[in-house]
Amino acid sequence: MPIYEYRATGKGCKYCRDRFEIRQSIDAKPLTECPKCQAPVRKLVSRFRACVSETPDEVVETERKIRDHEEEGRWSHAAELADKAGLEDRARENYKKAGYEM
Repeated sequence: MPIYEYRATGKGCKYCRDRFEIRQSIDAKPLTECPKCQAPVRKLVSRFRACVSETPDEVVETERKIRDHEEEGRWSHAAELADKAGLEDRARENYKKAGYEM
């Protein structure tokens, strides 16, 4: 579930005056008031960081497996691995070679 940041639009309590974070479903409507003092708040655009969860060895191994499948003509297997690895263009190419309509 994502974490969103909010800040009071005017006067508010210590909690909402600077900014506060709240976990909400993506489908949830943005808050309009502070959960502690009911002062008006607005949603902020915040920075985020992302990280790659694979180690370099795992990346190399995945690449090797994809290449092996491609050399053997096992396009759907190669496409599935590439898709899981986030290699969208390569996955799309292999799906086409496997006969899938893209």
